[in-house]
Amino acid sequence: MDDDAEFITRLTGFGLSEKEAQLYLHLLKYGPKTPSPIAKTLKTYREDVHRTLISLIEKGIVRPSLDSPTVYAAVDLDTALDSIVKKHESELREMEVRKLELQELSRLQQFRSYGEVRTFKIIKSIKELVAAALPLLDSMKEEWLVAVPGLATIVASLFGINDAAGEFIQRGGKVRTIVDISYPIIDNVWELLQIGEEVRHIDRHGVMFVVFDRKHSITALNIPESPSLNAPMAALWTDDPAYAEYLAATFEMLWKQSVPAEERIQDLLEQGPPLA
Repeated sequence: MDDDAEFITRLTGFGLSEKEAQLYLHLLKYGPKTPSPIAKTLKTYREDVHRTLISLIEKGIVRPSLDSPTVYAAVDLDTALDSIVKKHESELREMEVRKLELQELSRLQQFRSYGEVRTFKIIKSIKELVAAALPLLDSMKEEWLVAVPGLATIVASLFGINDAAGEFIQRGGKVRTIVDISYPIIDNVWELLQIGEEVRHIDRHGVMFVVFDRKHSITALNIPESPSLNAPMAALWTDDPAYAEYLAATFEMLWKQSVPAEERIQDLLEQGPPLA
């Protein structure tokens, strides 16, 4: 095995795809490049190089320049490996959260007496999600806790969730939101801030749940890929306060790990928009 092949093998063992490893090694060896010469050297399509570069930027091991045309540079190896390790650590924390959720769900279902049985319902589309959330928002009195991916901010803006949340805040309620903030949803996040929500950011926190007054909750089992009302999804709605309290405790843990939305937005604006 030659040195390049062995290096690529080691990188794939560290969690990179083979394409990511090849491109990162190329930039590490030959210095900053624009996509076209990279595509020519690696004998692939320019669009494929763009996709791989975006993935490497998200992993924190390639940086784009602010100039035009954009030039991409490899982060030094030690920093890159540290970034990958941190990403895996974040994924492990996410798995721990999911483990705790499953353990709690198991405990609730196995040890509750008949008189304490609560309702559980599966939500199958964004339309059903909105229909379930709006009445709960209208009836809330204290606090709404929201931990969602970026797509949910678009859904909230399009289908009346933000309007209902704004009215709740005007009634004296409190809304705290944790979201994975990326460049395309900056305007949606500003909308949340403008209606009075407290918003914070965590990179790819991988969870989606909302808690209404620590009594009702909705937890996504899978997340739709588009904001269409008919987009399929699977989420668990329940009026179980014990489970709502558990999710609230999870939310507080994530809240402590997050950073203010304004800080994240400033960083994104300084970096500029990602390459299309």
